Amino acid sequence: MTDYPRDMRGYGKDPPEADWPNGARTAVQFVINYEEGGENCVLHGDAESEALLSEIIGAVPIEGQRHMNMESMYEYGSRAGFWRLHRMFGQRKLPVTVFGVAMALQRNPEAVAAMQDAGWEIASHGYRWVDYQHIDEATERAHFQQALDIHREVTGERPRGWYLGRCSPQSHRIAAEAGEFTYNSDTYADDVPYWDRQYGTPQLMVPYTLDANDMRFATAQGFNSGQQFFDYLKDSFDVLHAEGGRMMSVGLHCRLAGRPGRAAALARFLDYVGSHTDAWVATRLDIANHWRDRHPATGRD
Repeated sequence: MTDYPRDMRGYGKDPPEADWPNGARTAVQFVINYEEGGENCVLHGDAESEALLSEIIGAVPIEGQRHMNMESMYEYGSRAGFWRLHRMFGQRKLPVTVFGVAMALQRNPEAVAAMQDAGWEIASHGYRWVDYQHIDEATERAHFQQALDIHREVTGERPRGWYLGRCSPQSHRIAAEAGEFTYNSDTYADDVPYWDRQYGTPQLMVPYTLDANDMRFATAQGFNSGQQFFDYLKDSFDVLHAEGGRMMSVGLHCRLAGRPGRAAALARFLDYVGSHTDAWVATRLDIANHWRDRHPATGRD
């Protein structure tokens, strides 16, 4: 078993001291996924329509044709949902990390400008919001480079963070070899960052979440009301806060959490976190830089 590539132990029973700034017990990180305009669509040269993470639970791809209802639900995210979330976080002056799909960012310069005006971090969410599991490596590498090139073009700088999401067995290796990122978030394996040394250059992995995530409104087993969403987020925060030294990620999508009924629940949770003076709300880049400073790759972890 010495050549088994997975790390099943992690930090074990003694995780390192996070030492979050100003004595904070918990680091809380909000991600807004900006994907609208980069999803599967025949207009984008794809063979079929999108089928994931919309109000149509159990949707199936439509081959060779546009799916007008699906398209309009994604359009809601960029037209209305994004701006609702932007106002909500802006009014509270809370930092945000955007996982931005390059093709989607390219289609909405006004939204990109608003992200930058708010001081949000814009990390890369790849070139397309499609599943790379069975895409050949040459195509994935080409898309990887397109993602970086377009990101630099539309934001003025190279992304410091990476999260592909629907990744392939080679995605981590590609990012490690060619990315030069401050962090990679294609992992759900821990409650704090850790170093991945599988591919030569150590990658700082800043874990993301699929449970404290509004995507559960769009799955068969998930939230069916804003109250369920709020309760789950609150319970997650309370447990991590009681333990101390942990990180909580919250995943949001413009077309999902940007809907009014869900936004109301999110607003309650933002205010709940804000009532704790010992919670550090930060970008993923803030957290990555802090971890690199306290726990560099040359150390234990």
